[in-house]
Amino acid sequence: MIELHHNELRFRFPEVHREASCRIGFIRTLRIPDDNRTYPLPPGFSRFPLDHVDDYAHRVPEKWVRRGGVFLPMYQAEALWINFDSSYSYPMAVKIAAGKINAVNGEAWSNTLSDDPSQDYVVIPDQPWLDGFYAGKGLIRQFVAMPLGEGFTAEEQLSGAAEHGGIQIVVYPMKASVYGRPPAVADACMMMPPPEAEMGLAPGGLMSQDIYEDEHGLYAWETSVRSRCFVHILNSAQYRGVTGRQPPTGPPSALDYSEAGLPWFEYYNADKPVLEGGSDLLGLDSVAAGMIKQGKGPLEGNDPVKPAEIKIIKTGGDTVREGDF
Repeated sequence: MIELHHNELRFRFPEVHREASCRIGFIRTLRIPDDNRTYPLPPGFSRFPLDHVDDYAHRVPEKWVRRGGVFLPMYQAEALWINFDSSYSYPMAVKIAAGKINAVNGEAWSNTLSDDPSQDYVVIPDQPWLDGFYAGKGLIRQFVAMPLGEGFTAEEQLSGAAEHGGIQIVVYPMKASVYGRPPAVADACMMMPPPEAEMGLAPGGLMSQDIYEDEHGLYAWETSVRSRCFVHILNSAQYRGVTGRQPPTGPPSALDYSEAGLPWFEYYNADKPVLEGGSDLLGLDSVAAGMIKQGKGPLEGNDPVKPAEIKIIKTGGDTVREGDF
């Protein structure tokens, strides 16, 4: 069962356990410089607004209606991170894809969980958030919104097609029989947006971030039940046309933020083993590199920065990343 509350997706599995639930939100953030330097975690500002596709079925592409789910607005080259919150700390296995490309290992989308040849999901609450495509041990490339059909998205670079866009999620709860045991070691003012104007996620700048190994093992997950959601992405003009509302204002640039002396973040969980990474995601062109390759010039707002203050976030199942208000 999936519900939408306060711009969060709530996944519940009462048939498995009364505590089997989690929340997933999409957080507006700085786009870090895309200059092959490695940056700490940027701040979160607010959740992206989420709307039911079914509430606007007469204004969105017919294939969106078939896919169901929700949608959110993003400006071109805007970044996001995905926040995971496991209610009662009930463990969940979560697969995240962008344009049906798995964000953890770069493989084509499948609904099932796999650890062969590599783990293709994250485990919450161990994994508090995910900021981008896993580019190798301890590194991600930030999720950055770009139009489909221009060759920037991970989907186009790996599959050669611009078909799906958006974000895909599937959640599996832990088996009730395993829960509690310690883990084993190891309004319509314009035409509907045409499909080619849809948005997908492309790899952006490098960031320090770990993805943790599943210490429970595949046996622990209740694979007889699952919940899936397709999160569509509209650009700002499309969002106004579909909903009649203004999207959130764009976030400040990384340079503006740093020059104001505001903090960046690092997260440490020394007790958790980390996935090695190393997949097709390693070879993706970032947005800035793609702009140069296509002769479109340098990416705007891509000035390098030197974070003046980095706050350390210690491990903890109830940790919430601090933002600025």
